[in-house]
Amino acid sequence: MLGQLSGLWPEFMSHDPTAGLYFGYHVTAYPEYVLVAVDQATGQPVAKAHSVPISWEEDPADGMPDGGWDWVVRTSAYDRLSGTTPSIVSAIEIFVRPDLRRGGLSGRMLGAMRDNAARLGFTDLVAPVRPSGKHEHPDVPIEEYITWTRDDGLPHDPWLRVHVRAGGKIVNVAHTSMIIPGQLARWRAWTGLPFDKTGPVHVPEALNPVHCDVDQDVAVYVEPNVWVHHRIS
Repeated sequence: MLGQLSGLWPEFMSHDPTAGLYFGYHVTAYPEYVLVAVDQATGQPVAKAHSVPISWEEDPADGMPDGGWDWVVRTSAYDRLSGTTPSIVSAIEIFVRPDLRRGGLSGRMLGAMRDNAARLGFTDLVAPVRPSGKHEHPDVPIEEYITWTRDDGLPHDPWLRVHVRAGGKIVNVAHTSMIIPGQLARWRAWTGLPFDKTGPVHVPEALNPVHCDVDQDVAVYVEPNVWVHHRIS
């Protein structure tokens, strides 16, 4: 069932080296943190939400690590292997089928994730949020982008807005939330772009430009995310 909601992200997003520490084991290692919404009429999946328990000794409201999503995945894997008792829950992904977006389902999935964390005995949910509108402004610094608001005071970014409406508080930026390196041939295959000049390359759906180094035959994408904290006690 989950497989029907896979392969819908931009291709380069599926090549974060850290991702395999989670997506290779999430159904068996974290089954109680895997949520799926199903269309009652068709029985087909329409959305999914993934989260993981992690250990964190400080108050999430005071700030979270710069490593963001990659840090969460590594920490959850380490905690699971070492037997460390988790203290908070972090979101990994909320995905809504493209044809059903903008209908409020993302907010319902976030609410279900909050409820699930509370059901499992946690009082804090954090999320390294990937701002859904940032790719339209790849050259704008993330610190500036997250200050943009609408006339009603809510964030300009649609996904950050969903979190704030649900009671989340923006905490800080995770500047190195995802790091995706690859040889230039791989980036050409992932994006269809030439990657033939050293310097920044604007890739569709990327939040920041990808840095290309022709002499070294490598390009690296460093994605910033935004930490949001939900107090669910």
